Amino acid sequence: MPRIRRAHLAALSLAATTALLVGCAGGAPSSETPAGEPVTGGTLSYLEPQTWTTLYPPAGGFYPNGGIVNNITDRLLYQDPETLELEPWIATELPEVNADATEYTFTIRDDVTYSDGSKLTAENVVKNLDLYGKGDADRALTPSEAINNYDRGEVVDATTVKFHFTAPSPGFAQAVSTINSGLVSDATLDLNSEGFGPGSATTVIGSGPFVVADEKIGTETSLTVREDYDWAPAGAAHEGRAYLDGISYVVAAENSVRVGTVVAQQADVARQIPAPDEPQFSADGLSVLAASTNGVTNSLNFRFTNPLLSDVRVRQAIIAGIDREKIVETLFTDSYPLATGALATTALGYVDTSEYYTYDPAEAAKLLADAGWKAGSDGVLEQDGERLSLTFNEAMPQPRSKEVVTLIQEQLGELGIEVNLFSGDYAAQTAASLDPDTVQVYHSMVGRADYDVLKSQFFSTNRNTLLNYDTAGEQNADQQLDDLLAKVASAPTPEERAAASEAAQLHLAEQAYILPLFEEPQVFGLTDAVQGFGTESVGRPNFYNTWLNR
Repeated sequence: MPRIRRAHLAALSLAATTALLVGCAGGAPSSETPAGEPVTGGTLSYLEPQTWTTLYPPAGGFYPNGGIVNNITDRLLYQDPETLELEPWIATELPEVNADATEYTFTIRDDVTYSDGSKLTAENVVKNLDLYGKGDADRALTPSEAINNYDRGEVVDATTVKFHFTAPSPGFAQAVSTINSGLVSDATLDLNSEGFGPGSATTVIGSGPFVVADEKIGTETSLTVREDYDWAPAGAAHEGRAYLDGISYVVAAENSVRVGTVVAQQADVARQIPAPDEPQFSADGLSVLAASTNGVTNSLNFRFTNPLLSDVRVRQAIIAGIDREKIVETLFTDSYPLATGALATTALGYVDTSEYYTYDPAEAAKLLADAGWKAGSDGVLEQDGERLSLTFNEAMPQPRSKEVVTLIQEQLGELGIEVNLFSGDYAAQTAASLDPDTVQVYHSMVGRADYDVLKSQFFSTNRNTLLNYDTAGEQNADQQLDDLLAKVASAPTPEERAAASEAAQLHLAEQAYILPLFEEPQVFGLTDAVQGFGTESVGRPNFYNTWLNR
């Protein structure tokens, strides 16, 4: 390998691996050592708490989406779920990278086909990344939040592609290993947003080990094995076709249904096992697997542009008035470590900012009084005729969000802060989350095993979780925050990225923009018939190595 490539990728990805090794055992787990030799055949039943909303790879962050995209697409590179090192996959080797990380050159395989029979070519790879890097507003297709500063792709020859960036993009190598960069066929790339949505699953064509065979909108999606699949990454546990004949993704929204069905061994795997139900999986024939998501912790995000939260003292008072330890001890298990900062302890760039999140109700009351809030006739704080009444969303993808908010409602109620819960389905929650006058405190998290995860969550043109960017005024309320986050994604060296990440995390803490609650895992319940089950680096299921011991 040329020296510049080896040295630069060592700087870009090896540091990430080293920083995360402490969390590997819990961060990317697989089920217990398989019982005997793998068996080919059988259809695995997998229960999801929500239905998927799109199979467009850049929008695969929602776990029901990613759980399918991860199994029907391949990527240029593979991120080992245990070491987090990057390895070749559709690319035959790691990319050549120039000194400032503005050019990446990949050599790709010439023997890969999509499930519709079309070839995966250099032109097709460029077409994929051009769409993911830029998006297409006319077709309502967003750019990938994992790709920064993208300019264009270039076909160098039949097996060589080069990608150009307008500024350093040190996270690109890791980005093309994520589901957000899942490769799809030319015909799929021509679809609009609806073409990737419910009712169109069978038209989304990848080169992965499984293919969408059937769909019952909102209830079930069936995948079938691809018999001719023969280009798994070297880090996979085997070669050739997947062991399973198929996977049946079934939506089971009720926790009791998901848990009870697997406990009764009428289904094989269920995602998002509630903490109170984990003990049921200690029985014979069952197990629990908790996969770390290696990114932004499960947190409350304060929309500081709303007048009720514009005073930093109010935000600090809310933080001081919430007993996070009690919430975690009451509602969760050891699978959910108390958060000590914006990032999980296993995340790249993690900084301990727990000193900013001390529970101190007396200090909270003082801060509120200093900010001019006084109790009204019903005990709720008032100022200039305005009640201190805040609405939290019910974060449907997050574990026990409603119960978390209910406990917070009790704790802040003692200070005279009224807490309301915005209920509604996924579509209603998504719409409400975009308006700081509807939801002032936003409950969320995001996983990604790269520095860029911090930018993904808070940057104005990514998830914009704090609603820092005002679409009407087309400007940021806090430009400094955006500048710090941009540097995280653009600084060419790991040292500079780490420094930018630390500065951004400290800014979030000092300004009381967030309250980290716990490090969120993806918790799966399994029967012992399931062997070889594992996840990718942020907890999405990977069924390529899975087989059934029945």
